[in-house]
Amino acid sequence: MDQSDKLLLTGATGFVGSALMQRIFSDNKYLLRIAARKSCVVAPESAQIVQVSDLTNATDWTDALQGVDVVIHSAARVHVMNDLSTDPLAEFRKVNVDGTLALARQAVAAGVKRFVFVSSIKVNGERTELGSPYSADDRPNPVDPYGVSKYEAEQALLALAQETGLEVAIVRPVLVYGPGVKANFRNMMKWVSRGVPLPLGAIHNKRSLVALDNLVDLILTCAEHPAAVNQVFLASDGNDLSTTQILQQLGVAMNKPTRLLPVPMSWLGFAFGLLGKRKFSQRLCGSLQVDITKNQQLLGWKPSVSVEDAMFKTAKAYLAES
Repeated sequence: MDQSDKLLLTGATGFVGSALMQRIFSDNKYLLRIAARKSCVVAPESAQIVQVSDLTNATDWTDALQGVDVVIHSAARVHVMNDLSTDPLAEFRKVNVDGTLALARQAVAAGVKRFVFVSSIKVNGERTELGSPYSADDRPNPVDPYGVSKYEAEQALLALAQETGLEVAIVRPVLVYGPGVKANFRNMMKWVSRGVPLPLGAIHNKRSLVALDNLVDLILTCAEHPAAVNQVFLASDGNDLSTTQILQQLGVAMNKPTRLLPVPMSWLGFAFGLLGKRKFSQRLCGSLQVDITKNQQLLGWKPSVSVEDAMFKTAKAYLAES
């Protein structure tokens, strides 16, 4: 690639998309164009911002795609814990399937060479047995509407690739963490920061995580590597941790003592069941591991940032905000 190649990025206001935007700008390999619903997106001065409507099958991408060589599509209707939609799958499909495919078809018509799709590990499933990680070529088993919509989008993109010659690369991240992370990971930092005693000192699960910097690096590798064409890659740091170990790592990164009580996992599961929190218990105590061997074999890619360094960077940003 040279700096005359144009790259269109969607989802630049999101957690992953904003990091992609900054990395693309700093690498200076592409002329960066950003598709955004809002004109107030904070973007590098050299980037071109093109306003588009909501991501649906009716969105007109003509202006955004003009002269573009590569599309990185990170915009999506994201997974939410308590979806109030009467038909959640239909709502996810409108954006994640129909909207994505409309963008890809218009990309083909505009002469785009490569389309990188940021998917989700939820396409593989919700959990693994300890020591039996998912691989990129396992049979998908999405469970919830979000995961189903991402899988359907992947299938539609790969079919379009076979039909038209569009180069498609798919990246499925596990839990992403980094500066500005929200949801459960931020809650864990809050617990550690406040010194809250937690009954989480004897959880022997394994969770794959991916640092934001590592995910961005893999996505950009998929944007240009010849071997990424029509392939699926799982994204992780390659260093699985238990929930107990994650909390301990955060304590070290934040220079805070972790007060973890060694309550057996079976007791925790029973208590969360009584409280109607079985799904939360699964995320906290269950395992979800991925194998990223394929990334090394096909792309020569391995995580460049260690868990320790990424945790420190994440914790430092959290403490600065607090």
